[in-house]
Amino acid sequence: MGRYLTGSIHLKSNVTIELVEGAVLVGSTNPFDYDRFEAINDRALIMAEGVENIRIIGYYNSGGSIDGQGRELANNCTDLVHKGLINDRLSNDRVAESHRARLLHFRECKNVEIDNVTFRNAANWVTMYDQCENVRVNNVRIHSTVFWNNDGIDIVDCDGFLLTNSYIDASDDAICLKSHTNKKICQNVEVRNCTARSSASGIKFGTMGAGGFKNVKIIHNTVYDTYRSAITIQSVDGGICENILVDSLQSINVGNAIYLNVGARRDKPSSMEGITIRNLYCEVAATKPDAGYDYEGPIEDLPRNISPCGIIGLKDTKIRNVTLENIEIVFPGGGDPHYAYRGLDQLDEVPEMPKAYPEFSQHEELPAWGFFVRHVDGLIMKNIKLKALKKDYRTAIVLDDVTHHQIDKIEVDEPERKNKDFIFERK
Repeated sequence: MGRYLTGSIHLKSNVTIELVEGAVLVGSTNPFDYDRFEAINDRALIMAEGVENIRIIGYYNSGGSIDGQGRELANNCTDLVHKGLINDRLSNDRVAESHRARLLHFRECKNVEIDNVTFRNAANWVTMYDQCENVRVNNVRIHSTVFWNNDGIDIVDCDGFLLTNSYIDASDDAICLKSHTNKKICQNVEVRNCTARSSASGIKFGTMGAGGFKNVKIIHNTVYDTYRSAITIQSVDGGICENILVDSLQSINVGNAIYLNVGARRDKPSSMEGITIRNLYCEVAATKPDAGYDYEGPIEDLPRNISPCGIIGLKDTKIRNVTLENIEIVFPGGGDPHYAYRGLDQLDEVPEMPKAYPEFSQHEELPAWGFFVRHVDGLIMKNIKLKALKKDYRTAIVLDDVTHHQIDKIEVDEPERKNKDFIFERK
């Protein structure tokens, strides 16, 4: 019980932190109270590197909590920059991530367990598991919307990671898989029965994907009030993305339902193959879905009407073997050609953007309101229901350079559609 103020805590092998209900570890607001990892330029409140058999366990009902006082810490970092005690260029009027401590950062650790703990108010990514093996995270609650770059859970190049029964509310990506090195792959990961809310994306692969992602299951999760995509899978940094299953995802009041993207930000080509998304229900917002939260996502890439789902590869690097089955998405509709227009005869004007930071809105106006699919080899769309609440000038589904596809049982509900085709294909 009680509140305990501390700077960095280093866990050694075979150590367990026990937090009973009412106990709070409170992070210092002094940036100089946090240590750096030797190999990387990152700070954290709870740190571990190269150790095994470590645990943080909460006892009695909701267990204890870890509070980073992130807003105060970040503001103190900025103040020290102005005083000349920290050297930083203050990009976008905020101090660099290397000065802002995460709440938890485990690096190259084995046999990790986190259970029944609450994490609050980080100045940076909240919890990060980097190149770890055999990690079990269960029943954690993350409430962190007090500053930028507040990813909830970052799973980076881990092998064997199970995240279950958790709640994440973050001002940046809520649940995020990453691959920081081309010598590793983020693989054998399962995210099950979690709820996420974000002013970025709910569940995201990337953006960094140097080695890539393989054998990942995203099962029975919920995303709500999220500014960007409910599920976004990206391969843009030379890595692979293979054998990904998203099953039973429900998303309410989000900016976008599904975004799959292959890019080429580095010299080595990226790839994406074997993506299955099934049993998904989504309601896409007509207005900003994270309005009113402390740190909202930026208004960007205008003018454009509400974006469709995107499955967008590159001409020379197609996305391969995508299955969409039992999908129901409700869109606001109302695409207005007088606000922003791109017709079916203007597909060549949709930019490829292989070097861009990948977001569902990056292509600005698209000629579809439901799905825009480009440069894909092997596509199954089965039992898909698309509903527009208002009449839209655009076509529901646009296929551009899509080969070996099977389209079956598509239902489109759009006011005043009459004889308008629901699908357009350009080979």
